Amino acid sequence: MANGPAMHMGQSPSGDPTHPVPTTQGRIPTGAPTLDFTGRRVLIAGGSKGIGRELALAFARAGAQVSACARGQAGLDALQADAQAQGTQLHTFATDLGDLGRIGAWLQAAADALGGIDVLVNNATGYGMADDEDGWAASLQIDLMAAVRASRLALPWLRASSDACILNLSSIAAQQPRPGGAPYAAAKAALSHYTKSQALALAPDRIRVNAIAPGSIEFADGLWDRRRVEDPALYHGTLAKIPFGRFGQPREIADAALFLCSPLARWITGHVLNVDGGQVLMG
Repeated sequence: MANGPAMHMGQSPSGDPTHPVPTTQGRIPTGAPTLDFTGRRVLIAGGSKGIGRELALAFARAGAQVSACARGQAGLDALQADAQAQGTQLHTFATDLGDLGRIGAWLQAAADALGGIDVLVNNATGYGMADDEDGWAASLQIDLMAAVRASRLALPWLRASSDACILNLSSIAAQQPRPGGAPYAAAKAALSHYTKSQALALAPDRIRVNAIAPGSIEFADGLWDRRRVEDPALYHGTLAKIPFGRFGQPREIADAALFLCSPLARWITGHVLNVDGGQVLMG
């Protein structure tokens, strides 16, 4: 079979030079992308336990310089000990993410300690489950507004980064109405929508914005660990609705986060990724 004419970079398959295929030269990094975060500066809001703890440790294991914040110093001290046990170091900062000034103080301290910011992970939650003033205030101030404020305040550093991204932690609760937990679900739904709006707004700055929507995640002294003892009917009823037959683990959320914040996901923005073992499919 005879070979056809050689096609040059940017030339259309038809060979018509008036309709060139846009070249990607100079825009896609050369070499094989990996989950190596060496040299990247990663901030975890709400990083002392559960999913946040695993996020901080996973990014550190992958080579990132990590700063984690949380309300309680004791939890951060335990996180630092866990990091040292795996041969890594973290920057930690005790702060109230419901306070705009304290959010700014953490971002400044983290940027000073790490030399900048490449990745911001908004993981904090107020777990506002009760349909009352306190429940709504907790969810809106922490699950939604802390993420909005941190993202906005981090923009000068993110714009200076050559590979910046924001990752928000939403929930599958945002996708299915339930008779309980309305404040939490509504705040997470707003966060998912904000993720998409923010992705569009920040695309000209080449800042990617995505979200993870975890399903039911079980870890020591977490919500589902407590419900297993306090409300076994709810625990087992929820378990029965997960097609894979088990609760998720924090490490599985961290694995997805590493992917979405890595060069492997360089063409993904505005996406909310369910990490739930198919739980949302069951309604």
